[in-house]
Amino acid sequence: MARNELKPLEWVGSSKEDLKRFPAGVQDHIGFALYQAQAGLKHRDAKPLKGTGPGVLEVVSRHAGDTYRAVYMVRFKSAVYHEG
Repeated sequence: MARNELKPLEWVGSSKEDLKRFPAGVQDHIGFALYQAQAGLKHRDAKPLKGTGPGVLEVVSRHAGDTYRAVYMVRFKSAVYHEG
């Protein structure tokens, strides 16, 4: 998928503001995973979220002894939905 063919990223609730509060390295890690999802790819750290069915993925990022999680949905062809 070419850069101009990226699926839009739809932020749900406070997910965008929540991501902005994460440390910079975590933002980069999760942001790249979301970018890959927009391009129709799967980040190497993205795992299916248990109990949710197909198309819902989670990325876990660790920083300074803390764990940060992002859940996103690629189930729909029109967009990627990030649910903080």
